[in-house]
Amino acid sequence: MLEWCGSSMLSTPATQSLGERIKVRRTELGLSLRELAAQTNLTASFLSQIERDLTSPSLDSLRRISQALEVPIFYFLIEPRDPQPVVRKEERTIISRPAAGMTLELLTPDVNRRMEAMLTQVEGADVEIPLSYQPHTEEFLWVLEGELEVGLGADSYLLRAGDSIYFQGGLLRYLRTRHVSPTRYLSVITPPAV
Repeated sequence: MLEWCGSSMLSTPATQSLGERIKVRRTELGLSLRELAAQTNLTASFLSQIERDLTSPSLDSLRRISQALEVPIFYFLIEPRDPQPVVRKEERTIISRPAAGMTLELLTPDVNRRMEAMLTQVEGADVEIPLSYQPHTEEFLWVLEGELEVGLGADSYLLRAGDSIYFQGGLLRYLRTRHVSPTRYLSVITPPAV
């Protein structure tokens, strides 16, 4: 399991470090550190420290880096493996954000597919869920437990257990829990959010 403390990452997968993965992807795209810095609104020196594993990025910084490098955030967090059609419960990639009361489980084998499925659980009411969605995506949410308020364009929808919603990613303004008990929902995004 990967854990986040507040907004700082505590652990990453084994084969390649987070910094190495970022540097490899940046190099693949032919970007300099300064070009990446301009796209992410982070400093080149900070990005260099991340690439050399001298510091860990916050979740927000990693989200900006993944968007600039045109890959889903999970690209940097999961270890590449041979693609298998089945993802066993005990083999899921899990990101836990204890300070936010949030757990995300990747339900698809990897992020190099045409869609990404995730199971999200959020503890507490009125919790604003951080967004990393892009305008070019199509998304489906199915609430399994609790209540989820979805802001799309000028409209707001309250979803209860069993309700689902389908929308263009560019319309999404916010996701917020509205029920005291845990809120669990399944999300499917195509293509995977970057």
